[in-house]
Amino acid sequence: MTELRWQKSSFSSEASNCLELATTPDGELRLRESDDPTTTLALGSAGLHSLLVAVRQGITGRS
Repeated sequence: MTELRWQKSSFSSEASNCLELATTPDGELRLRESDDPTTTLALGSAGLHSLLVAVRQGITGRS
């Protein structure tokens, strides 16, 4: 698999707690937390849109 180029969110501080984003050669998006870079979330653009809408609305999926 091709090495992904991770980009840190512009909203992240200099601390190690950062959200990073990469795009695969086939256009799939990958998200990861810098504290645990081995765990990634893979999604398409529609999935990213849904995630951002949920975050903005305060939906966390936790009970």
